[in-house]
Amino acid sequence: MENNPYLLLTPGPLSTSKRVKAAMLKDWCTWDDDYNRIVQDIRAKLVQLATKESSLYTSVLMQGSGSFCVESVIGSVIPRDGKILVMANGAYGQRMAQMAKMLNISLIVLDSGEIQPPDLDLLEYTLRKESDITHVAVVHCETTTGMLNPIEAVGYLAKKYNKTYIVDAMSSFGGIPMDIADLQIDFLISSANKCIQGVPGFGFIIAKIDEMKKCAGWARSHSLDLFDQWDKMENYNGKWRFTSPTHVVRAFYEALKELSDEGGVIARYNRYKTSQRALVKGMKVLGFETLLPDALQSPIITSFLYPESEAFQFQTLYEKLKLRGFVIYPGKITNANTFRIGNIGEVEAADMIRLVDAIQQEQFWK
Repeated sequence: MENNPYLLLTPGPLSTSKRVKAAMLKDWCTWDDDYNRIVQDIRAKLVQLATKESSLYTSVLMQGSGSFCVESVIGSVIPRDGKILVMANGAYGQRMAQMAKMLNISLIVLDSGEIQPPDLDLLEYTLRKESDITHVAVVHCETTTGMLNPIEAVGYLAKKYNKTYIVDAMSSFGGIPMDIADLQIDFLISSANKCIQGVPGFGFIIAKIDEMKKCAGWARSHSLDLFDQWDKMENYNGKWRFTSPTHVVRAFYEALKELSDEGGVIARYNRYKTSQRALVKGMKVLGFETLLPDALQSPIITSFLYPESEAFQFQTLYEKLKLRGFVIYPGKITNANTFRIGNIGEVEAADMIRLVDAIQQEQFWK
């Protein structure tokens, strides 16, 4: 198998191992018992990764990108008379709010801006004032900037006021240690092609069993009916309601084994953290500044401010780095010129050092 011509230094899809890619070389039948046993094993392993209280939780896989899974949750777990409060400080929090709005779900958005953490005092004030709020949702790692949001503190307040708690952990689950029972999360959402280092094609939801059972008949979409998808997998040995992405599922199963072989989530977190620190250290030597202070920065993806030079063009840097074997990401925030570099996937600290060296050699703007 040939090597990729470049590393994907993005928040996903990301560079995967040959081992994961090779797992997709065999065809599978969706009705086959061997395949469905893989699905059931994946579901069990996800719960085990998520919490030591595995008897309280279940998981369900859903076709599509991570956003499909977010919409599945938003559209399936809130009753017709429910009301969701979304904490937003970037594009992905705003996307959750947009989904709720389009589904005609009663909504409050607490927007703290793109470079500030959630306002916990405002959250508590709003929960105390708006007693009809039933659900609270937040993004864990907001990849708009790379900010890591305080999901423990948000969860504490959500449960203090007896709300159902939803966390979009799309780009953090599997790469940052957490126990969702300790964090009081009712529904956690993530995707195959993030920190578990699979390939795109499906996502998953890890949910409290008692909360999942409440959702029968609440869905606002047939294809994205979370309860019905879960109920089918529970009662038909891992069977999906519609055609499943079999090759992607098998690759994800291999990626879970690879995660275990690496030493689990803590070992992967340490690798990501080491790589991110090596990246920032090298970029600062070259004169680049990070958008966020270290206290708010995740180990997943880092936003860098453009240098103060009219000659700097992101697209030029992008194309030059691609020729050298690296693909980076444009910025996404409104009020500053930034670009982003991710370090999740099959990436080591040595790759970050090579990237910094490539940028140093391409300082065309100086």
